[in-house]
Amino acid sequence: MTRRSIAEELENAADRIADMSRADLQIILRRAALMLRNVAGVPLDPMVADALDSIAAEMNIGRSDLIQIVLREWLETNAYLPVRRIDEESETDGSA
Repeated sequence: MTRRSIAEELENAADRIADMSRADLQIILRRAALMLRNVAGVPLDPMVADALDSIAAEMNIGRSDLIQIVLREWLETNAYLPVRRIDEESETDGSA
């Protein structure tokens, strides 16, 4: 499960709390706790964080999505990951 799906599940549970069984609520809360425990943040220099936030806002994506894009492209550029092939004749919307 992704953090986004956990967040959506928690929001849905909050909207229908009266209809949820205790067991279902426990499962959702345990998943959320596990997800939070496994989140390892990377401390960023304030200038880097500001730059990432500005670029993410410009691109209309979240900072974590931007970091994933930048990291993947860096790994591909430096031959740590195979380069994805793009069909030259297909139309793209400019996103990865």
